Amino acid sequence: MLKQRVLTALAMLAILLPTLFYATPWPFCLLALVFIAAGAWEWGRLNGLGANGAIWAACQFAILAAMTWYLGLLERQLSTLWIIASGLWVLMGAWLLKTGVSGWSKIPSTLRRMGGVLALWLAWLAVSQARIMGINFLMSVLVLVWAADVFAYFSGRALGGKFSASKLAPSISPGKSWEGVWGGVVGVLLLAFVWIFADAHWQNAVPSLYTRLSSQHWILMLIALLFLTAMSVVGDLVESLIKRSAGVKDSSGLLPGHGGVLDRIDALLPTLPIAMMLAGLIQ
Repeated sequence: MLKQRVLTALAMLAILLPTLFYATPWPFCLLALVFIAAGAWEWGRLNGLGANGAIWAACQFAILAAMTWYLGLLERQLSTLWIIASGLWVLMGAWLLKTGVSGWSKIPSTLRRMGGVLALWLAWLAVSQARIMGINFLMSVLVLVWAADVFAYFSGRALGGKFSASKLAPSISPGKSWEGVWGGVVGVLLLAFVWIFADAHWQNAVPSLYTRLSSQHWILMLIALLFLTAMSVVGDLVESLIKRSAGVKDSSGLLPGHGGVLDRIDALLPTLPIAMMLAGLIQ
């Protein structure tokens, strides 16, 4: 399993890195479109749409993304959209986690499908705009989520249950602990301070999300990072809730050793739009 996981990761990096560092952002935007379209296909399968319905969900996402690209929205300021998207993620995320696994199946199928396609479209638009802003900014958002996940995993394994008797969300993801969450927060804060130092040392022309936030006030940066880390956990738990409702462990087997596309981007779905909202508010 570990060998398969490593090989898959290397293959993904071999495809991702050339597009990420290409002179223009468009190859990366196209790759992200294809990758997230696969996530839309998984979304359809998880929500019982069948083979044809899942393909249609992927097509709906691709059509919406293509129209967005054609209309030139990737290069426009969309501050209002990111504020609305962030608010919806906070409200709907809280509501979904409160209603739990049983509540998911009670939502009409059409609404679930449309909501998933919309969330994936927003994530694609956000990651594309982040790449257009600059590689340093994009990577600071992506690595934030990865750092939160890695630190949460190891702190949860080492300290889980030692300081808090209650689990984070036992009916949704029994393995997650509050110690893991706080370990993720510590990891993100450490990452932020290192990145800010690196930005200053190398005088990056495109500031990272952390440098942008700290330029306003350190307290603002701390609050924003806590918020982003919390929402990355919400994204992870929402996908776990949906998979538990569907009775599956992984969103698919598209990425051997890693599960599916949604398993890799679940925490990014809320954090990308929120990061774009924050970037727009502090310009």
